[in-house]
Amino acid sequence: MEAFSLMTPTDIDGALAAASGPDAKFIAGGTDLIQLMKDWVERPRRLIDIDGLSFDRIELSEQGARIGALARMSEVADHAELRRRYPVIAEALLASASPQIRNMATIGGNLLQRTRCGYFRDVGFPCNKRAPGSGCPAIYGDNRLLAVLGGSDHCVATNPSDLAVALSALDAAVELRSASSGTRSVPVTEFHLVPGDTPDRETAMQLGEIVTAVLVPPPGAGHRSHYLKIRDRASFEFALVSAAAVVTLDRGEIRSARVAMGGVGTKPWRLPVVEAALAGAPATLAAIAAAASHAADGAHPLAQNAFKIPLMQRALVRALTTAIA
Repeated sequence: MEAFSLMTPTDIDGALAAASGPDAKFIAGGTDLIQLMKDWVERPRRLIDIDGLSFDRIELSEQGARIGALARMSEVADHAELRRRYPVIAEALLASASPQIRNMATIGGNLLQRTRCGYFRDVGFPCNKRAPGSGCPAIYGDNRLLAVLGGSDHCVATNPSDLAVALSALDAAVELRSASSGTRSVPVTEFHLVPGDTPDRETAMQLGEIVTAVLVPPPGAGHRSHYLKIRDRASFEFALVSAAAVVTLDRGEIRSARVAMGGVGTKPWRLPVVEAALAGAPATLAAIAAAASHAADGAHPLAQNAFKIPLMQRALVRALTTAIA
């Protein structure tokens, strides 16, 4: 790990003023950034410790939920009223990492965590995310865990966040703030970017911006949800395939559905074709299976991960049937 300076601002304005260059990084829980620094993947010259700032509240109202970016994953997962209104959020968080990490990691940090692609995290290999133009050995290498949706000739790394998948299905937004532009919100579905020919740019954030909160719309009547994660082992493992299902039921009919999948895309992946097939369909296994058959439309599997396509379809059926049960 290289030497760095540590700044501890006492308010958000001080934090934003300190983040004036590309060599600065915000740090709160540090569960991902510190490991990246130890592995020489991230090499910031300045760390800005925001852990003591005040945006850690969890607020619920008729307008929905506002979850502060510095709220701990464990605090959000254990919040009784949020669990009641949005079970998919709690389920996604409890399927993430380990209890020790959830006690440290923040909501904002979870959304900003970087891919677990082994080629990205091992500086002995080239990687277009670390050094644009250096190549992507994963495309023809060890790619069992990598993306079948949203990849490009430059990158096929998956987004690792369980929470982001659940928030995508909820039509949530990320609240951002900067010294120059003030506050703005970006839908979670637009917050993470597909790699294209710029895989080093992973989110819609601009230089100097900070995540201040996650904004979740109200659930509405008839709202049901569920998060399902399929992985190689039961604990502290990233998804092979995950599915977040948010369904509105009305007298045995699926009035609307929002579904997103993780472990399969270069960003949390919404499935509009599946959603359209479910809207107005009876809440039956046959109708759900017919819609889920489109889960992998447009997929481009690699040599080792074609198994994800049928697994996506089966996982989505299970998530949807659990949500409406």
